[in-house]
Amino acid sequence: MGIVATQSFKNIISTYLGFFIGAINTLFLYTEFLSDEYYGMVGYMLSLAYVIMPIMSLGMHNTLVKFYSSFKTRISLNSFLTLMLFLPLAIIIPIVAITYFGYDVITALLSKKNEIIKDYLWHTIFVAIALAYFEVFFAWAKVQMETVVGNFMKEVFHRVGTMVLLFLLYFKIIDVEQFMFGLVIVYLLRTLVMKIYAFSIKFPVITFSRLNNLSSILKYSFLIIIAGSIATVLLDIDKVMLGYYVDIKEIAYYNVAIFIAAVIAVPQRSMHQILMPLSAKYLNERDFKSLEDLYVRSSLNLFVVGGFVFLLIVLNINQLYYIIPEEFSGGLFVVFIISVSKLYDTALGSNNAILFNSDYYRIVLVLGVILVILMILLNIVFIPWLGINGAGLATFVAVFLYNSIKLYFVYKKFKIFPFTIETLKIGGVILLSVLLFYFWDFPFHPILNIALKSSLLGIIYLFVVYRFNFSEDISGLIKRYLNLK
Repeated sequence: MGIVATQSFKNIISTYLGFFIGAINTLFLYTEFLSDEYYGMVGYMLSLAYVIMPIMSLGMHNTLVKFYSSFKTRISLNSFLTLMLFLPLAIIIPIVAITYFGYDVITALLSKKNEIIKDYLWHTIFVAIALAYFEVFFAWAKVQMETVVGNFMKEVFHRVGTMVLLFLLYFKIIDVEQFMFGLVIVYLLRTLVMKIYAFSIKFPVITFSRLNNLSSILKYSFLIIIAGSIATVLLDIDKVMLGYYVDIKEIAYYNVAIFIAAVIAVPQRSMHQILMPLSAKYLNERDFKSLEDLYVRSSLNLFVVGGFVFLLIVLNINQLYYIIPEEFSGGLFVVFIISVSKLYDTALGSNNAILFNSDYYRIVLVLGVILVILMILLNIVFIPWLGINGAGLATFVAVFLYNSIKLYFVYKKFKIFPFTIETLKIGGVILLSVLLFYFWDFPFHPILNIALKSSLLGIIYLFVVYRFNFSEDISGLIKRYLNLK
């Protein structure tokens, strides 16, 4: 776990920095500097871009990670990397052409409820292309076991760029149309910087040589598009579907709630960058003992850290809603229910990395497609009935089922399980903390209240985790940074 712990720790720092900047943008700057309608439009545009991103990339970022370590000769490796760079164009060019010639039909469909959507279709397409190639270049760095810079670009760069644009908008240096265009430029620039960094690690040697396993690569790529689409749809389709049923400003309120809950997934996102190539390596080498060790340790570590973040959110959420505009408090239920699903997600550790890089992903994809259909149906039922709370409930049910099936499937095929008795102990500490602290607050200003309550919780939680040694890796980090014997 050495390289995992080192790079994950650095990635967690940069990811939380990104989320801190994102929190300022999401909770304060967007809500004050942009109208609810345009804030909702930004959330819709980015969510739709993320939904179509796996198709734009043709799954190359996952394919690159899975097959990279299987090539043993320079010519075959260079030819493989060349394929990874150019194959996405095979889908990007037709999508751009379809958008150009069918623009009126597509915009009429998407803007049925909210007319504003039709003005920003091209913005969405170019952001999706930027997202797709960013992931390819990030994967290029990942397979060299270099994830820190890429994670910084993924989590921090675009949020800083967005903050700059928001201040330019506030001081009337740019107008709202230029702000929307500026968002596209930020994502394109992020991709360009990532490309330069990736190529500085390993410069591409363009080689068009036949690959013996080309059919396996293409088959995996096609199926992983479905996998990537499933994962993305489960995250973003709710916002896209809200655009059909509710006023677009409601998406802004939902977006704030989802952002708050998503902070729980930061440790998982950070560790996932290095878990993917390591899991692929162990699977290619059939080193199942190391794979199991990685599975269990990653689950424990993520559950400990994710559990702490979960507590910070749930125990402070009422105070947090006191310091942002009142209309956004309608997303309180969404925060709770999505936070629980994110916590379950973190407890699965390297589950996704194992499935995406194994030979069993095909069956899981079929189940995933079924679950996406279920989620769409649940949204159709719940959103008209419960509004944004209905979207949150539909997401919770779909993600819970999807994660449970993946957990069972890895156990069934590999006979490995991430949970131990320590998992139950950590879960007990989290539940007890909620019962003890949720209904109690300091009688001070909300910001001071959050600071004091979080500090007290942090001291108690850190002591309990260290005292009972729930995770050897985390206990080791505590000893190192606090100079404990």
